Amino acid sequence: MSASPADVRPWPELSIPAMLFGTLQGVVMTASFVYIALKLGFGLGGSTVAAILGFVALRGVMGRKSIVENNINQTVASGINTASSGVVFTLPALFLLSVADPTLRDPPVVPLLLSAIAGSLMGIVLIIPLRKQMVEFERLKFPSGVAVATLLKSPGEGLSQGLVLVAGAAIAVLLTVVVNLGVVAEDVDIGKITGLAPEWLPIALYVSAANFGAGLLSGKGGLPFALGGVLAWWVISPVAVTSGWVPVPDAVPAAETGGYLAGEVYGQMLRPVGIGMLIGGALAGVVSAFPAVSGALRSLQAAAKLAREQGASPEELSPTVLGASAVGALVMLFGSAIFTNPDIRVGGLDGAAFVAALPVALAVTVVGGLWLALAGIIVAQATGATDISPLSGLALIAVTLMFFITGGDVTAAVFLGVAVCIATSQCADMMQDLKTGHLVGSRPRDQQLAQLLLCWLGPLIAIGVIYLLWQTPDGSPGFGPDSYACMNKEPGCLSAPQAGALQGMIEALRSSDAAVDKYLSGAVIGGALSIFPIGGIAVLFGLAMYLPFSITLAYGVGNVVAMVLEARLGRVFIGRKLVPFAAGLIVGEALTQLFWNLAKTAMGAS
Repeated sequence: MSASPADVRPWPELSIPAMLFGTLQGVVMTASFVYIALKLGFGLGGSTVAAILGFVALRGVMGRKSIVENNINQTVASGINTASSGVVFTLPALFLLSVADPTLRDPPVVPLLLSAIAGSLMGIVLIIPLRKQMVEFERLKFPSGVAVATLLKSPGEGLSQGLVLVAGAAIAVLLTVVVNLGVVAEDVDIGKITGLAPEWLPIALYVSAANFGAGLLSGKGGLPFALGGVLAWWVISPVAVTSGWVPVPDAVPAAETGGYLAGEVYGQMLRPVGIGMLIGGALAGVVSAFPAVSGALRSLQAAAKLAREQGASPEELSPTVLGASAVGALVMLFGSAIFTNPDIRVGGLDGAAFVAALPVALAVTVVGGLWLALAGIIVAQATGATDISPLSGLALIAVTLMFFITGGDVTAAVFLGVAVCIATSQCADMMQDLKTGHLVGSRPRDQQLAQLLLCWLGPLIAIGVIYLLWQTPDGSPGFGPDSYACMNKEPGCLSAPQAGALQGMIEALRSSDAAVDKYLSGAVIGGALSIFPIGGIAVLFGLAMYLPFSITLAYGVGNVVAMVLEARLGRVFIGRKLVPFAAGLIVGEALTQLFWNLAKTAMGAS
């Protein structure tokens, strides 16, 4: 039986080169963006970078000119990379908590992987039935998806953008090596060098290509983050010190007064209030997304009606595949809940232990699955309308629910938070990619199949990088307690601010001795800030208060530089030159740093 003309497609689409190159890019970006998210507290999308490099490799090197094939490449790459934000916002909290609580050390790896892969699989399966309704009928904006489609339709720009990206990466590699060798200081404290300011009023810049690149990418959109740091260290800190809110004990030598005040202001005021603002802002984002629930439910009803009227669409994966995948995800979620149970984790699996753990595991699976589905739909709708998704807030709610359902089992609660955060990330990314595919003429089923086949890879890479950076050797950047930078409170310490917020919330749930008043004050402030029409302003302010000011200030310099360049050279220059250059700075430093840590770990082991 010959194919009908409608089935004949002149360009390759779901090809082996596109799948392989997309997989390679996805692995690299996942490793890179986990590092960046631990440093700055927010994830980065990889679709644009993947599309640019796709032009370089598929079109420039292999001579393949198919736009839809490059779309498969970027779909695969972004689908794998999406797991990075889901893992990095949640899992490090468990490691941070384990410093003070030895019972949380060495979490079981198999249940963690089951939960992470279940979330990745469920996120993709949940959103596919809504594609036609959200993309074709409601025609939601999905701004990032539209931007990538515009790039794919301009293949002539891709090769030159790829060269700019490589140039940025080369500069980042050189700068990172120079800093790691100690030739250039990682933190240039202008105030201390010139003697113009005391330690509690820092004027310092963090020497980091990735940090500066992230500021360039964000432009004026990231300016609230930098302003939050200015508010914290140049307004709140001086007021606190000069008003005598931070008394200095007589035992502290006069020469160490500045350092003591800086530590107290950060530890007793800025950090807990910043965590509270993160939590309050994230939860306010969830509340503001509630109108999306009604829209999502209408989409579900319309999609179900369409399916009844038209039957299974050849454009989508079959309901049988989606149903089997959903069941498989729930089984993995149940397996994670069972094997995370302390009795089974410690005592081993036997009949009595299994029966005793069964009610809680079923409750985790049912409640977690329902919340995961609702959260994913909310995020898809919110992303389609505004390009902003309250991932961390939804994960915080999930962890709180699981904390009480499991009777205070922190490990199980965090594992479920990992699943929810990955699932919601996948929902947003899958729908963005399907919007891109719709605009460039891709077959939805090919995109869906490509992402479904590789949904397991991103969680494995992201979790592996988290373990690597936790166990980082002395003298290398990381977020573990043995990291030289963390022990000495230097910028090389990857502070994991989003996970730090989750850590603070769990500590508040477990102990009445936590700084609940400051967390609550910050949450109120974060919620109040959410009334301003700036996406995520409370979260950005909270992150800025949590991070060392040298990082925030250097990021702000990148914002200002991007704004000046846009004013003088226009948005076309930003899209064609600055965006790929900034992406190169980010990927170049992150990969160099990861390989540096691997080499140090290998040398330490030998």
